Amino acid sequence: MTRLKAALIGVSIAAVSLQAATTYKVTGRYPVAGNGGFDYLMIDSGARRLYISHGTQVDVVDADSGKLLGTLSDTPGVHGIAIAPEFKRGFTSNGREDKVSIFDPSTLQLINKVDVGKGPDGIYYEPASKRIFTNNHGSHDVTAIDAKSGAVVGTVKVGGDGEQAIVGNDGMIYVNSEDTNDVVVFDPKSLEVKKRFPIGVAKTPTGLAYDAKTHRLFIGARNEPKMIVMDAASGKVITSAPIGTGVDYAAFDPDAKLIFFSCADGTLNIFHEKSADEYEDAGAIKTQQSAKTLAFDPKTKKIFLSAAEYVETPATDPSKRPTRTIKPGSFVVLVVSK
Repeated sequence: MTRLKAALIGVSIAAVSLQAATTYKVTGRYPVAGNGGFDYLMIDSGARRLYISHGTQVDVVDADSGKLLGTLSDTPGVHGIAIAPEFKRGFTSNGREDKVSIFDPSTLQLINKVDVGKGPDGIYYEPASKRIFTNNHGSHDVTAIDAKSGAVVGTVKVGGDGEQAIVGNDGMIYVNSEDTNDVVVFDPKSLEVKKRFPIGVAKTPTGLAYDAKTHRLFIGARNEPKMIVMDAASGKVITSAPIGTGVDYAAFDPDAKLIFFSCADGTLNIFHEKSADEYEDAGAIKTQQSAKTLAFDPKTKKIFLSAAEYVETPATDPSKRPTRTIKPGSFVVLVVSK
């Protein structure tokens, strides 16, 4: 194959990937009953189940139809959901009671609750260590739970409020620390912090995604809203680009080389990774205000976002802020696809 022909093929592949990115749009809405607050949602792609944090409960819907399959109750202030498939166990981070609920995903029945650090927020499963981790915003640490037994096995002293996390090729967990403005790298087995990578170019990092082939971290920061691309080995910042305000989650499609950031201002930013050090803006999708978290389905390439409308009630004291409440009947899961 000649160099010119190879180059033309490379350009064609890049053009197709970029064109595919720009065809994303909101294609569906799954109404969900109830008026509670919301945070993360998580998809079990194999089981075709979408888990949605919703006030004091987790609603579970069919990912393809939006049909409500069931509800896991008694999860006060739930933030996130994680599944350990080999043990047929699910876990929720209950922020208001400093506990994790352990449940059976097939029946949604509660098995047990365990005490963790203060204010558990994000929660995730690391399959090599077979442990569940919670990012605790009240105690500024991470709790490790044995997924099989449900026992707490230790604490990672990250010294910050962890947001989204990923597992790297090196077996380490990388987690954004939103109050210290760095990426903390820790060993899921020894629970030791190995590295800290200052972000520098922006503050309040929340969303985090990862390309295992190029070893690049994709960080979404709220203060001076940016996507930051970082070398996962060295912590070097490669580049950055503006995004919407109120970012809270990120995802990466390794097939199309697309990076997604969901923002509370109603923006879903999409970027295309041309190479390890080259990136282009693939366009922004208008979603809905408050749609700050997402779940990416690797099977269908669809993106799901929780959102709701808010009503502001003026405070009786003019010096105080208005009260914001969710408009009854407005909670919904948006479906974004090609």
